[in-house]
Amino acid sequence: MPTTLDHRLADWRDAALALEGEVAEIMVGLDEAIRLLLIAVFARGHVLLEGDVGVGKTTLLRALSRGLGGGYERIDGNVDLLPSDLVYYTYLDEQGRPRVDAGPLLRFGEELAVLFFNEINRARPQVHSQLLRVMEERSVLAFNEEHPLPHLQVFADRNRIEKEETFELPSAARDRFFMEVPIAAPADWDRRRALMFETRYHRVDDLIEGVTPAQVPFTELGATAETIQDTITTSPALEDYGLRLWQATRDPAGAGVALEGVEMDRLIQAGASPRAASQLGRAARVAAWLDGRDHVLPEDLQAVFPALVGHRVFFSPGYERRRETLAPALSEAILQQVGAP
Repeated sequence: MPTTLDHRLADWRDAALALEGEVAEIMVGLDEAIRLLLIAVFARGHVLLEGDVGVGKTTLLRALSRGLGGGYERIDGNVDLLPSDLVYYTYLDEQGRPRVDAGPLLRFGEELAVLFFNEINRARPQVHSQLLRVMEERSVLAFNEEHPLPHLQVFADRNRIEKEETFELPSAARDRFFMEVPIAAPADWDRRRALMFETRYHRVDDLIEGVTPAQVPFTELGATAETIQDTITTSPALEDYGLRLWQATRDPAGAGVALEGVEMDRLIQAGASPRAASQLGRAARVAAWLDGRDHVLPEDLQAVFPALVGHRVFFSPGYERRRETLAPALSEAILQQVGAP
């Protein structure tokens, strides 16, 4: 007989899939990316968005945020941004007196649910350090007091075009992001035609209004995420497969992985971290739950593997400049070479 826990997870899954469907309805051709973001939300992981200008990253996050409820804040990276700007800002009021008001991290208090850091690589490393601490601890120190942000989910994207006045995230910073999710223009011709000529896609605010507000309540995500982890099971064979995938990121040559034109024994400077391995299992459980199963299959690990490890594999200097093509190629080659149970 189904338990209360079973019913609760089933209800949450229904709500999650309803949100996924509504967002997919307004974000043309981004079904895979939306599913990955939903997995990250229910695994409570922060996300890097990778994509060109104008592919809908901001609209996607606004739609997702509406479905979660809570506060939504956006920060635009630039070289003048200071760590303190995340917490408060100062100005002169109408009487010429100095004032201090809450910044993006404090404006909604504990109700802050989504923080979008646009063009994170245009902010200086000191700002990155502040953000990483907030991401890790879900709290911020301000005015000699610790302010908890228990429901915070951070999304960030990078400016891939401009190279001047940019500061790429160091390896430790990239590893703090649960996933890096590619956002691209739709390849399907009919979907491109819809984006160009169906006028409803030209009214972004109206599209976002079509998402049911707070249908996946952000205040309950933390508890639901842990229930998913405690409920969805893994077999010894599945766990062994996951460990072999992880090891292949650290020693691809030892796993028999080969890439054309690459000296495999010189490719890797550092493979995916133990944190990445832990989060791979966490994401696979959420993927299984969203597909209506109480156990993880190899397909669940395969579905999340590229987004989980691609940004966490660090190439030798001679190959790092080719990261954009090497990272996805390596992930695909590992999945092809490492046998599934």
